[in-house]
Amino acid sequence: MLYEKSVHLFQGGVVLVECGPMRLVIDARIGKVAQPQQSARAAKQAVRLLEGVAQARPFLGRNYRELISQVEDPLALKMIASVQAVGDDDLTPMAAVAGTMADAVADFLFDRGMTRVLVDNGGDVAIRSCDGEPVSVGIRPRVDKATIAHVVVLEPERTSWGVATSGLGGRSLTRGVLDAATIVAADASLADAAATAVANASCIADTAVVRKPAEEIDPHTDIAGLNVTLGIGGLAQEIRQKAVDQAMHRAEQLITNRVIFGAFVTCQGLSTMTRFISERLLNPY
Repeated sequence: MLYEKSVHLFQGGVVLVECGPMRLVIDARIGKVAQPQQSARAAKQAVRLLEGVAQARPFLGRNYRELISQVEDPLALKMIASVQAVGDDDLTPMAAVAGTMADAVADFLFDRGMTRVLVDNGGDVAIRSCDGEPVSVGIRPRVDKATIAHVVVLEPERTSWGVATSGLGGRSLTRGVLDAATIVAADASLADAAATAVANASCIADTAVVRKPAEEIDPHTDIAGLNVTLGIGGLAQEIRQKAVDQAMHRAEQLITNRVIFGAFVTCQGLSTMTRFISERLLNPY
């Protein structure tokens, strides 16, 4: 499958590449100096990777346990490893595809001497940094809106971070009712798979929640046979609290298992976060 692509250079050296379903924002620097030529090279690499994933999509849309012994491609192996680490039976490797793509592009640049790299693949962000400076990341209370509710400061104790958000209205289907589940992990691949799992964990039964089989919404879905959330009306306080509690319980399990570092979840104005997030808020209130 060949996608039409477009690459744009913005002031400050940021590169935007749009190719099929992928909208990738790349910011690569050495010190404080932007490296747009390197970002443009990475954009071409991203398109090649996307073509490979598109060809393998039917294969990668199967249960990860069926694939472990059948895969050699490094990108596919990483997708499988991420969903395996999260461990939900209803996840296929495609649950980690956006984050894995972001990681691959970030690593491509970091391996070529960049000291700070941010790659945003539609809200799934891969960060690589060895410049000794903290990185600030915005958290959205709704996955489908650009509004930022909080800013988390990630200190330079690590060279690699991943931040991903899932929820109702995002690019992927969800079984839950959260407006957003944002995850911070060691890389974007893990964060992407975990965000999907945490958002799915908010699945509740209520008359205000409309669900349909996934294949009725997307005939090419990798989760055919599962009901996903099409829309929700106003939820009662106790229902919202139940949804948030279920999601946070799943997040805490992943933290205990050392799969992720922290989580922020929100449902119709009701939000909560793990200690990792609350301790790193910029100007907490």
